[in-house]
Amino acid sequence: MMQTMNNQHQQLRGELLRNEPMAKHTSWRVGGVAKIFYKPASLDDLCVFLNQQDNSQNIIFVGLGSNLLVRDSGLDAVVVCLSGVLNNIEELDNDCMYVEAGVPSPKLAKFSAKHCLTGAEFLCGIPGTFGGALAMNAGAMGGETWPMIKSVTTINRGGEIHNRSRTDFDIAYRSVKAAAHSKFKIGEDEWFVAATLQLQKGNREQSEQQIKAHLARRGATQPTQQPNAGSVFRNPDGDYAARLIESAGLKGFCIGGACISEKHANFIINTGTATASDIESLIEYVHQIVKQEFNIDLIREVRIIGEQA
Repeated sequence: MMQTMNNQHQQLRGELLRNEPMAKHTSWRVGGVAKIFYKPASLDDLCVFLNQQDNSQNIIFVGLGSNLLVRDSGLDAVVVCLSGVLNNIEELDNDCMYVEAGVPSPKLAKFSAKHCLTGAEFLCGIPGTFGGALAMNAGAMGGETWPMIKSVTTINRGGEIHNRSRTDFDIAYRSVKAAAHSKFKIGEDEWFVAATLQLQKGNREQSEQQIKAHLARRGATQPTQQPNAGSVFRNPDGDYAARLIESAGLKGFCIGGACISEKHANFIINTGTATASDIESLIEYVHQIVKQEFNIDLIREVRIIGEQA
């Protein structure tokens, strides 16, 4: 749809909504409203839109909302949603691929396999956009996102596009930060919009079989049919968060409509009536009990945003 979105009456393509319920845009299906919610039609529209925002405005980028808890109080912020847009994938020379941030991670896994490239199969089990995978160095089945990244493209608050190398970032387990020498803060004044991946030549049939096996394992071990946000906590060194939570006797424990999955203890499911407060309270309770039982501080993998009521 076309809407006027600035004082100069410049027409931009895309969708601009006010007081948009974030429960519609998160995989937990909870969360209050976003003051402004914008889904651009193209990167050009996003550039212009960001350039129009006040420097003091809080800006939050989201994809499929699969690693996100929005508090019930909502967001006094501009939410930019890339799900369904910025979804171009191109095969490049020398076993490389160009992938935009709005591409669903499973789509990327299948595309690379179809083009006889290997290294991205694990992404089939990550139910979010590739932009989200970049932002948190998402991983599954022994694979991680950043080992295959050659370079990234970002956009800043002024709507300016930058090409960044791997050396501009400090990469760790489920963590991506701007390197000490970098003059930007990723996720605060600069966001990922695309990346170039370096993969390897592979065998289409083998990659597709690997993806099939990954998905079968995921379906057998994770509550894929119920609203969840994936793994809630990072795995501590030498151990698994799910093992610790299960050993603490918390499988099936509920607060309100939020419950620890009986299928995988590091997953919290919305049984249908959960609020964001229920889920956050359960996250805090699990952290407290595991700390009490094992003296291990579980680090949250899920991002929580919004003001506490």
